[in-house]
Amino acid sequence: MRVAQTMQPSRRQFLSSTGVVLLLGSAGKAVSATVAGGAPWKPFDASPPQTLGLGTWYFLTPDEVRMVGAIVERLIPADDLSPSGKDAGCVEFIDRQLAGSYGSSERLYMTGPFQPGTPEQGDQSPLDPRQRYRLGLASLDAHCRSTYQKAFADLPGEQRDQVLTGLDKSQITLNAIDAKLFFQTLLQNTMEGFFADPIYGGNKDMVSWKMLGFPGARYDYRDYIDKHNQKLDLPPLSIAGRPEWRVKD
Repeated sequence: MRVAQTMQPSRRQFLSSTGVVLLLGSAGKAVSATVAGGAPWKPFDASPPQTLGLGTWYFLTPDEVRMVGAIVERLIPADDLSPSGKDAGCVEFIDRQLAGSYGSSERLYMTGPFQPGTPEQGDQSPLDPRQRYRLGLASLDAHCRSTYQKAFADLPGEQRDQVLTGLDKSQITLNAIDAKLFFQTLLQNTMEGFFADPIYGGNKDMVSWKMLGFPGARYDYRDYIDKHNQKLDLPPLSIAGRPEWRVKD
C-alpha cells in the first residue's frame, strides 16, 4: 500500500502566494483623482531646487566670465534659429553650478586612489569642477598669450575655434590640466546651460525650448497623449512658470 505524502509548500510557492495576496489586497485601495482648477500644493514645498539669484557672479572672476563667454559663444554660435550660448545665459548657468554642490563634487566620492581608467569607467580625475575651471581657464589663457600674444577672449572667432578644436583633439597641451578633460567639461556644461530649465540661469526666455518646440515642465499632458505627429503650439513652461505669470514686487 502506498502511503500518501504530506504536501509541504516550497519557499518559492509561499512567497509567490503571499505576493499575490498583498497585490490583490492593495489593489482595492488604489484610487485616482482629477485635480480641477489650481493645484492643491505649491511648487517645491518638499524639495526646492538649488538655485541662486541673478544679477551677480558667485564663483567666476570678471576675467573668467569674459573668457567663458568667449568660449560658449563659439561652442553654440548664434544663427537663424537661436542666439549664441553666451546670449542664452550659459555663462550664468556655469557660474551658479560651480558655486553650488556640483562645483565642489559634494555628492560624489572624491577620495583616492586616483588611477587612469578606461572610457567605460567614466571620469577618474581627482579635480572637482571648480578646480577644472580655475586651472583650465588660467592654463588656456597662458597658452594663447604665449602662442598668439593675445588673451583667448581677444582672439578672432576662427582662431578661437582652432584653439577649442585643439583642446578637443588633444593637439594642445595645458600646464595644469588634461586639455581634453577640460574641453569636455566646458562642452557638457554649455549644453546643459543651453537646454536646462531657466530657473538655473541659462536658457534665457526658454530660447532653446522654443527652438525645439518643447512645451516645458507642464503638470498634465493628458489632453495631448493621443495627438501623435501633430504640432501642438504650446508655449514652453518653466518649473517656475512663465515670466508673465510672476507676481511683481
